[in-house]
Amino acid sequence: MSSPSENRSAKQAIADDKWDDCLSCRITGSAAFVGLGVYSYYTGMSNLRKREQAIMQGPTKYKMGSRRLGIATISASLIGLGVWRAFN
Repeated sequence: MSSPSENRSAKQAIADDKWDDCLSCRITGSAAFVGLGVYSYYTGMSNLRKREQAIMQGPTKYKMGSRRLGIATISASLIGLGVWRAFN
């Protein structure tokens, strides 16, 4: 069984273990997520425009609207992660 002083020092060690990123790490991580979000939106929408005829003639029920929504959702999520990374 641990003594109260050991328990307090363990809690203090856990509290002291929180770490902060350097500014350049936050900027790099944030830029990577935002850049990936913008890139995925641009290339995803570009590919949809190129393949629109084939998609519309295909047997699948997932036509252009749902595919655009999927690309926009993924892109917005990545950009949101970038913004979150910049401030947290």
